[in-house]
Amino acid sequence: MTCFNALRVAPMGLSLLVPLAASAGELNIAGLSQYTTKEQATSISQFSDVRPTDWAHQALTALVERYGCIAGYPNGAYRGGQAMTRWEAAALLNACLDRISESTDTLKRLRREFEKELEMLRGRSTGLEARTGQLEATQFSTTTKLSGLATFVIGSNAFMGTNNNSVDLNTPYTPIYNRANFGATTFDYDIQLIFDTSFTGKDLLRTVLRGGDAGGENGSMYAMGMLSTLEAFYEQPAGDNVIGLFQLYYNFPLGDEFTFSVGPLVRTDDDNMLGLWPSVYPSDTILDFFTYAGAPGAYNTGGLGGGGGVVYRPKWASGWSLSQNYVSAEGSSFNNNVFGDASNGNPGIGGMFTKGAGSVAITQLSYTGAKTPLIGGGFGVAFAYTYSQNIPVPVGTPLAVEFSDYNQGKEGYDSGNNIGFSGYWQPAQPGLMPSISWGVGLGSYSIGATSDRSATKGVTTASWYTGLQWEDALVKGNALGMAVGQAPYVTQLGSNTADSPRAATTASSGTGQSGAYDSNFMWEWWYAVRVSDNITVTPAMFFISNFDGQLGSRTLSGASGTATNSVLGGLVKTTFRF
Repeated sequence: MTCFNALRVAPMGLSLLVPLAASAGELNIAGLSQYTTKEQATSISQFSDVRPTDWAHQALTALVERYGCIAGYPNGAYRGGQAMTRWEAAALLNACLDRISESTDTLKRLRREFEKELEMLRGRSTGLEARTGQLEATQFSTTTKLSGLATFVIGSNAFMGTNNNSVDLNTPYTPIYNRANFGATTFDYDIQLIFDTSFTGKDLLRTVLRGGDAGGENGSMYAMGMLSTLEAFYEQPAGDNVIGLFQLYYNFPLGDEFTFSVGPLVRTDDDNMLGLWPSVYPSDTILDFFTYAGAPGAYNTGGLGGGGGVVYRPKWASGWSLSQNYVSAEGSSFNNNVFGDASNGNPGIGGMFTKGAGSVAITQLSYTGAKTPLIGGGFGVAFAYTYSQNIPVPVGTPLAVEFSDYNQGKEGYDSGNNIGFSGYWQPAQPGLMPSISWGVGLGSYSIGATSDRSATKGVTTASWYTGLQWEDALVKGNALGMAVGQAPYVTQLGSNTADSPRAATTASSGTGQSGAYDSNFMWEWWYAVRVSDNITVTPAMFFISNFDGQLGSRTLSGASGTATNSVLGGLVKTTFRF
């Protein structure tokens, strides 16, 4: 309150101290000197004749409750309309200033006592302002956030089994047997730089640069076959140690129920391409197979390229979602003449939505619940149907991968129909109960006719998995996990299989390529140690039986179908997030 306002109410205040109207000549100076010793009012409600509608009510409230320099009459009246002399005004002003001086003295004393701390804060504030200014001047973008993921993997393996009849590792379409001389320790890496851009706060433009030194079957652990491929292994088509564009897509909402994704380099499992990823396993990936919710054929991510998807989450059916997506591998390029490669604009050879495209289309119906009946905890389930063209299943036995896209972009049109049923349950709180993820997949493939081979229909595959994961295992922030399952393996090869080059050496044995010996079992165990918010170290082990499937179960002459190849591997994976 200003002094002016204080003086405006001064006539009301001092009138209490001089109940009888007195002139300057009659004023008792000794009485005024006792002003500050009288009992002061502490609340405006003590005055019986003061109303909130009075024009000086707010000012009087401040003088009473904030400064405590106003006194009333013994009968509880304030008499705000009574006149006061200049002497009375001076006494009132002096009393209020004394109270203000007391507060000021306290502040000065505190300032002296905390002088060092205040100087320290002042210095920090100055430095922070300078750093903030520097960041604003050199910031990368006001709309883009950069994050990174670097992965180191060091490990080795040991081969075992009864297949030791040959060391022929190079001749096409012959089994690969004795790998006992393999198993040297290797050190591989993967690096990703992720640029997330938002223009509205609800949309996302994602650009991912990626490089590594171990991709595809060459990145399996280690020169062992596709089943041992690690999820972290990757390399650009140009080769090792090359950083290139890996993903580029944009997703945005339309209304409250629809979300769309579109891009020239998008994958079927990217954001808002599916309504739900039906698995919470694993939080730290090891073997690639266990990252497909048990159904690599249904959730085929091999078609990285041009495409898009839409997710419908109806308000009237909370928890439900319906999604549809389509991806054609490298579907925006027009300069490749390889049959079945969608990077060619010729509809008979490639492109998008053509018979020559290497494409994947997934339809998914899913449901998530915040509380599982009877046992509690959250859960999610999803059913997916996938139609693929001229593109193999991303992981499986050599026989299953080959017959899912037998012509491999050379000649003939191949197609596949896959279904997947997957789900998960996770406890409400971390503890002894792990989260449980599971899934099964079934596939059926048709192989197009070529100039030297008739069409094949009825090739079928199957897969399944179960994954367990304990959060905050032993130490808060750490995680323990294990999984078991069978990657896609051939259960039936259908008609005209004997026309295939592989069948030529085996059909005479009676079992032929029936798929009777193509099954496998896979296990993995891992423990993720959270060193900091940015670094995780994960020791892991895995075991794969019959890793080459039926092609590794047979001798070169096709006389036996009972021999097996197995492998035990160990690794340490270090992940850096920044």
